Amino acid sequence: MSSAYDKVKGFILELGLRIYQEVPGEELFIVDDTERGIRKLIIDCEEEVLVLEQLILRLPPHTPVQTYRRLLQMNRSLVHGAFVLDESGERLLFRDTLALDNLDLNELESTLNALSLGLAENGSELLAFAGK
Repeated sequence: MSSAYDKVKGFILELGLRIYQEVPGEELFIVDDTERGIRKLIIDCEEEVLVLEQLILRLPPHTPVQTYRRLLQMNRSLVHGAFVLDESGERLLFRDTLALDNLDLNELESTLNALSLGLAENGSELLAFAGK
């Protein structure tokens, strides 16, 4: 395990996140903070960057182009991170990457706040995209 992994774990605990699962060999955490709308957020120490990803929803087949346009517009208002698609184009994720070498608590907390705020501001519209 790297010192960055230990530092990230300390930040996670300090921020009061619940560690749902920890995979030390992969330097990866899965965390929850239900009050912020964070559920199974993956926090992954990858060499020089910290990758944060949370599944938002699965997009239905034949999702209209207007949905993708609106997601790009939503990204403009996010302070950190972005709504992205996985490789299959079927899963909408929130994703952010942060440099590990100078990572501080405020930076990680800002990403969590951006995710929480993005979900709060766009939640009903995101649910509508899923057809729910």
